[in-house]
Amino acid sequence: MKKNYSNLEKLSSDLKNLFQNQKQEENHFDFEIICQQNQKAKQFQFKTHKSILSTRSQYFKSLFNSKMKEYQENKLILKDFSNSILSSILNYLYSGKIEINSENAVEILMFSSKYLIDELIEVSSNFIKQNLQIETIIDILKLSELMDLNELSESSYQFISEKFDKFIKTPFFLELEENHLNTILLNDELLVNEFEIFQSLIKWGKRKLNISQEIKNENIDKEEKEKLQDQFSNLIQKIRFIDFSQQEMRDTLKEDLIPNPISQKINQFLIIQNENNETKLKEFIQKENMLIFKPRFRFGSSIIQERKHFDKLKEWVSDDNFFSRMKLGFSARKNGFDCKKWHLAVDNKGKTLVIIKTRDNFIFGGFTQVGWSSGERRWIRDPKAFIFSLRNDKNNRKPAKLPIKRAQENNAICYRYFDGGPFFGTGYDLWLYSDLQPGFSNLGQTYKLPKGIKFGSNEAKSYLAGSYNKWKVAELETFFI
Repeated sequence: MKKNYSNLEKLSSDLKNLFQNQKQEENHFDFEIICQQNQKAKQFQFKTHKSILSTRSQYFKSLFNSKMKEYQENKLILKDFSNSILSSILNYLYSGKIEINSENAVEILMFSSKYLIDELIEVSSNFIKQNLQIETIIDILKLSELMDLNELSESSYQFISEKFDKFIKTPFFLELEENHLNTILLNDELLVNEFEIFQSLIKWGKRKLNISQEIKNENIDKEEKEKLQDQFSNLIQKIRFIDFSQQEMRDTLKEDLIPNPISQKINQFLIIQNENNETKLKEFIQKENMLIFKPRFRFGSSIIQERKHFDKLKEWVSDDNFFSRMKLGFSARKNGFDCKKWHLAVDNKGKTLVIIKTRDNFIFGGFTQVGWSSGERRWIRDPKAFIFSLRNDKNNRKPAKLPIKRAQENNAICYRYFDGGPFFGTGYDLWLYSDLQPGFSNLGQTYKLPKGIKFGSNEAKSYLAGSYNKWKVAELETFFI
């Protein structure tokens, strides 16, 4: 009969004690590591064992096999790491245990990368990936590229992309290198308003050329404009001008900051767009085959700027192909605040998602799987319809899905003539008037209210937009699914 026995904890403890008892000669130390960061700094000495170091680190294994000076003198002097980091890592090499925190993680990663301690590279890198912060992300990105840590580099880019709406408003954005910006701008899924990205890019260029941010773009002198154009000539080709409104395109062209070849293409695009010839516009875009005419992401919303909001919509609609199916059918900002134009764009198109943003930054809307139509006013059955709230900073409410009441499924949405926009629920749960202004919302008649809120109360009337009918629409988007 056989029985396997192991006590790794005891082994770890014994080896740790072997290292920590530095003054005991019988421990047979045969290699010394000296830590001294500069000539004036205090010198710290650590006695070690070649066998332990070479087993745990490929660097030391190669060093001892090469018969280099350090091997001959049985001594290595380190100048680029602190005493505490060296002590922690040597303890780890002996015991297999180390504490990694936000203060030491980067230095541990740098040490383990330089001295080829593979498992420590992995655990310190994973810690950093799980604790990325906007304030330090650029340093982490540069470090990952310097040390050729591809996974950490990818995580850093992903973090920046997911937080880009916040990141571009910080001074850290201006510290990005051109190659970093180039990689970020190639991402088709940046959930940020494209015009805002462009404005931030101009600020970045000004910073690089030491042009005062206080100088308005149209007031930059000709020589500095040429320098600015040259500074981001490569990056400007990654801006998706097709996601601009017509007015934003015109304003941008007036500032004369876009290099001529691209500005000419944008002018051509605007001329064809004004002809209202979709076939001709589509042919132009296909012919040019430029990134500036490729929407940033297929979802295409200027309202949904945060990944968490997009993920909520995907969860509520319950469609695994939600992202690929989404097609923008109407934008009030681009197509006009006119319910007739809205009906002409969205009627008889099947499943739709209406997203509304108010001037006070409330974000909400509604979903119907039966779609919209014009004509005689009548109520339509849709047991899958729901209203949702994504952003309510005034009352600090979390995103919420408000499904239709079972007894009210026949009154989900209202078909009507061209005298009104989206109409959810018989009690004016959500309705927009003929010019898509003003809006009305009195939740609870047809769609469920959150617990604790009663129909007809001020809370019910202000839940979506902060008031019953005093809110104004900044943008309304309708997507086909």
